Amino acid sequence: MTLKDQLQHKIDNKTKPLGSLGRLEKLALQIGMVQNTLSPKIEKPAHLVFAADHGLVDEGISPYPKDVTWQMVMNFCAGGASINVFCRQNAMNLKVFDVGVDYDFPAELPVINAKVANGSRNMRKEPAMTAEECRAAMEVGVKAVREEAAKGCNTIGCGEMGIGNTSPSSLLMHKFTGLSLEDCTGRGSGLNDEQVDRKTRILQEIAAKYNPGTPEEVLATFGGLEIAAMTGAYLEAKRQNMLILIDGFIATAAVLTAIQLDPAVKDNCVFCHGSDEKGHELMLQYLGAKPLLQLGMRLGEGSGAAVAMPLVKSAVNFLNEMSSMDDAGVSNKD
Repeated sequence: MTLKDQLQHKIDNKTKPLGSLGRLEKLALQIGMVQNTLSPKIEKPAHLVFAADHGLVDEGISPYPKDVTWQMVMNFCAGGASINVFCRQNAMNLKVFDVGVDYDFPAELPVINAKVANGSRNMRKEPAMTAEECRAAMEVGVKAVREEAAKGCNTIGCGEMGIGNTSPSSLLMHKFTGLSLEDCTGRGSGLNDEQVDRKTRILQEIAAKYNPGTPEEVLATFGGLEIAAMTGAYLEAKRQNMLILIDGFIATAAVLTAIQLDPAVKDNCVFCHGSDEKGHELMLQYLGAKPLLQLGMRLGEGSGAAVAMPLVKSAVNFLNEMSSMDDAGVSNKD
């Protein structure tokens, strides 16, 4: 029997009707396949938040000023953000990286200084990043994951903080899926209908302005420093054979980018929730992914990935700890 067949037999032979644990059964099978074992474990789960600013905010594509990026990073440091709460709840090791915030944080704060630039450029005028900046930002994510793997972490989530970052995510989605920018563009952190229309027109102008070729060039042209860091993190997490917990719209745009570079990344991904941000459902459909949760969340920070951690643990625990029909002396159906 193949490992997949052995895992399915183990799942089917638990003291329950066939398939009665629903998505948890598919999740347990996936985790066993990723870890190449009949007895998977969640070891030292970590959550990495990458923060950066966006030059495109100068064009009014967000209802919030870019100062909110550094202010929210300060909130992470104080332990007061949603991601702090959910990581504490689920015993996930949280680290915050300054990849490109337009602010200099005091050295004593628990922010890892990995600044590549003071934000991306205004795409209406020039590409978001140079090729060198994009590679450097990706390397931040690579090194961050490598460090966690060296400590024994086998399960990782990524989040972001960057005012305006739904716009580059919409552009990446548009370029990689071929879907229209109207379908890819939503309200972000709270735009009204008129503002969404203006945002869409600006993104259409930007999309028509450049014609990058390779996935790396698309990322450098239309992405953001924190999105590039997440892309690098996902690629390295696959190389380290980690289970990868994917959050909402921005995280999925980053993993969509990573999949252009290594399609096998998707095998390790658990798509944790369906965001209320317009475009996320279409991006998940494009990837053939079904999210674990549908809670109407659209916060960012990787919050949906952290919220899904109990389900991941439940899938592993039932596979490892639930009695089999034989062990419990329970008759199976004929």
